[in-house]
Amino acid sequence: MLTLNLAHETDDALIVRVAWLYYVAGLNQEETASRLGLHRSRVNRMLSEARDRGLVSITINHESARDIGVEHAIAREFGLDFCIATPTIGFSRQSADPELKRIQSVVARRAVGNAGANFLRGKLGSGPITVGVSWGRTIEQVALQLAGVRNPQARFVSLIGSLTRNSASNPFEVVQAFAARTGGEVHFLPVPFIADSVADQQVLMSQRMVMDAVEMARAADLYLISLGELEETAVLRLQDMISADEMRSVRDSGAVCDTLGKLFDIHGREVPHSLTERSLAVDTAYLRGRNVVLLAAGLEKTIPAISLLRSGIARGLIIDGDTALAVAEHIGAASGGRSLPGAGR
Repeated sequence: MLTLNLAHETDDALIVRVAWLYYVAGLNQEETASRLGLHRSRVNRMLSEARDRGLVSITINHESARDIGVEHAIAREFGLDFCIATPTIGFSRQSADPELKRIQSVVARRAVGNAGANFLRGKLGSGPITVGVSWGRTIEQVALQLAGVRNPQARFVSLIGSLTRNSASNPFEVVQAFAARTGGEVHFLPVPFIADSVADQQVLMSQRMVMDAVEMARAADLYLISLGELEETAVLRLQDMISADEMRSVRDSGAVCDTLGKLFDIHGREVPHSLTERSLAVDTAYLRGRNVVLLAAGLEKTIPAISLLRSGIARGLIIDGDTALAVAEHIGAASGGRSLPGAGR
């Protein structure tokens, strides 16, 4: 092939020519360099400069591209290592129909469960790994959809007390499901999630069996946590783990979400309450700076997700697309209307 040697041209002229061959003609960097008689490193530098100077404007005409923009906006806002948002479905935010809201939440949990299972599958590999697991219907979906991976060296340990009054999605069965699907080990805290009193909580947490499980959980390689919205639809209420009066007291304290027995306000600050003093779980202080991934599913989790992300506990987020869009719009409005990629669709 007859090639040019345009090394003598000005950088401005070459930058435009390089950008056109790469972005419009579809040549790769090596082909572009060969065509123009340039070194590949110079082509790479010119492409970078073309983007930095705004000479190149890239438009991706695909629905998923806007979702990626929302992911990036959320990750940037909260200093996350990553954000994974499932495709948006177009859930109604104004509907007062409780059955529609329930269905939307079920669909969102399944979507996030699938994304969470795919994420975890890539982390399990075949070597030793300890995964700390919280509780909830979204975490349960991750376990149910985890397939195609076997790792006998994987250990799954519950981060909260695993005994409840009934067997509907209790913490023990959730962590056991992870181990069953991977062939790994299961470890749990053989105590209730909420003790009857502070004195009971202290006695239960001091048991050797519990302390061993807590020690293992504190040293986990990866954590998967979820959050509650502190409404009547929350698992804490549906399973009658706290009374309606206690839930009202929690909300009156200024809390908007809970995770691992801790309460947080809209600013991500921990809220003191007698309920947290009776909770049996790994203290969130041990999770800070660790590989913590938050899973949030359902529009009712919009404000709770923002709260927990502001706390700085999570380093990664897996969220359904409609809730991600709501979060992006909320933080955009809070920042004075700053435009967020993909928001306002």
